[in-house]
Amino acid sequence: MKKIFTIILSVACAGILSAQTVDHSHDGHNHGTPATVGPKAEEKKADTPPNPNAAKLNFKEESYDFKEIPEGPQVTHEFKFNNTGKEPLILSNVRASCGCTTPSWPKEPVLPGKEATILVTYNTQGRPGSFTKTITITSNADEPNKIITIKGEVVKAEPEKSVPLEQPSLLSPKN
Repeated sequence: MKKIFTIILSVACAGILSAQTVDHSHDGHNHGTPATVGPKAEEKKADTPPNPNAAKLNFKEESYDFKEIPEGPQVTHEFKFNNTGKEPLILSNVRASCGCTTPSWPKEPVLPGKEATILVTYNTQGRPGSFTKTITITSNADEPNKIITIKGEVVKAEPEKSVPLEQPSLLSPKN
């Protein structure tokens, strides 16, 4: 009897779950499903023209080469940009491709015509060799995701050479 009850309960739960995920957008009626579910949402996105007043993220340079740098210190580069659009530019997220690279960016909106900076710091400690790192900027600009890049060659630090200090021997007789 327990087996039959478990089977009936399982079938009922599966039926309830599948009924909740059915896409009713095909019949043209809104049955309580969000407007963004189903094929109609994709059609609406494709039909929406771009905002001609949108913020525009315009970098002076999108890539920077540190060339050869010694292992050990952190190196930083400023990526300057301006908003050439007609609406305020809001950088919602700026993330690096790895933990050795740290970006910092303005948290307040960049007004149309104004300039701002994204600082990118790379930690060279323990990372000899070539590197290329990307920083992804997410914003409300007409191009919502933008990628900037840093690269370079970290030259391995030479081991420190210790020079023994001349100390009088403890075993030598005093004069």
